[in-house]
Amino acid sequence: MKVLIINASPRVHGNTAIAVDELVKTFESLGVQTEVVQIGTKVIRGCIACGKCSQLGRCVFDDAVNELAPKLEAADGLIAATPVYYASANATLIACLDRLFYSTSFDKTMKVGASVAVARRGGCSATFDEVNKYFTISGMSVASSSYWNSVHGREAGEAAYDAEGLLTMRTLARNMTFLMKSIELGKQQFGLPEKEPWQPTHFIRTDLSGK
Repeated sequence: MKVLIINASPRVHGNTAIAVDELVKTFESLGVQTEVVQIGTKVIRGCIACGKCSQLGRCVFDDAVNELAPKLEAADGLIAATPVYYASANATLIACLDRLFYSTSFDKTMKVGASVAVARRGGCSATFDEVNKYFTISGMSVASSSYWNSVHGREAGEAAYDAEGLLTMRTLARNMTFLMKSIELGKQQFGLPEKEPWQPTHFIRTDLSGK
């Protein structure tokens, strides 16, 4: 089992890193391989809807997104961890995930995803929900914990004192490991769920006759 962890904080040794380190320690104790990729200080621009990825098989902007793509394809699970800015994930993570999920055509069905939000006080649940949407539109399973996946701390290092938040991280890693292993066994015995052809349905009609 392998989990890719994206740390979107620009503070390499900040409170988001404390949450991520707790995940990594727990995964390693369970024999799960992890790779942490720090993107918080990288220049990652947003998607421009050019559609070139469908022709190139990768994003037209050759940056960290294209480096993450094969790592995600090889992973059984993905965790996106971010500080909270204005009750939202920071802009770097959103730009990264927009392009990462849109530009990659490989099947993500039943990979396991989880979002982690770190804040001084508020906005964690909104951020948690925001990031989970990337997983639920892609046929991925979402790992749960004993609470919403959040850790609190303002100054660097304060998250180490959030006992409940760190417990939430450890529980998330254990539950995610169980889910990834269960899905792997299920794939071996039953295969992946059947897929029907995509039926894109748009809500603006050019045919005013209603047909």
